[in-house]
Amino acid sequence: MLTEDQKTAFDTEGYLVFDGLLPEERVSHYMGVLRDLVTRGESLTMEIPHWSLEYDEKGDPVAGLVHKIQGVCQVDPRVLDLASEPAILDRVTSLVGDDIDVFGTKFFPKLPNGGTSTHWHQDNFYFGTETDRIVSCGTYLEAADRDNGCLRVVPRSHRSGIARHVKNPAGHGSWTNVDEDRAVDVVCSAGTVVLFSANLLHGANDNHSDRSSYRTAWHYMPGALNPERFPRGEYSDRYTVRGV
Repeated sequence: MLTEDQKTAFDTEGYLVFDGLLPEERVSHYMGVLRDLVTRGESLTMEIPHWSLEYDEKGDPVAGLVHKIQGVCQVDPRVLDLASEPAILDRVTSLVGDDIDVFGTKFFPKLPNGGTSTHWHQDNFYFGTETDRIVSCGTYLEAADRDNGCLRVVPRSHRSGIARHVKNPAGHGSWTNVDEDRAVDVVCSAGTVVLFSANLLHGANDNHSDRSSYRTAWHYMPGALNPERFPRGEYSDRYTVRGV
């Protein structure tokens, strides 16, 4: 459960950081699961459903270099155990209630020397809503710093509405621009969990180090909430992780 001060901080700033929340043995277990997925991706010569690859300077997919696995809990159900970790859900409960669904599960390996994840955006832009009842979650299985592309956030931006996003013509996603002077780098250790509003502006720089930075991302919401694009019982990458 969250303290009253933590609830206030989430409401005011738009995010909470739980550095090293997951114990080393759980981190080691999930690293094994995710390494299996990266190994599977090394055989890819083109993008296939769920799997996207990094792009070269011409915008062509690079064989074997995984950018993202979308719907990672569909690809490997073992990852759903991570989304269901009690230490995470106990904190999410304070924000969305006791009946919790998770959806939109993703894995970004952020591979060395150029691995990417996301640039500046708001999750609710992709969801077609401005609800404050969706809580996004980033889990860092490896330490993240400025060199290997840690999370970056713009505190309090969750109160400013949805910004204009533009499709990236040479890569993945649709991004927006922010005042970099307002941005905060979330440097963290392995096992860190970050909870943030789906309206918060956030992103990450590319990985310019010789280290990977495995991370997952997904979104929690009350089971009773049924966004048009992610209806309960119909959207295949939505799961009940606590409650009925």
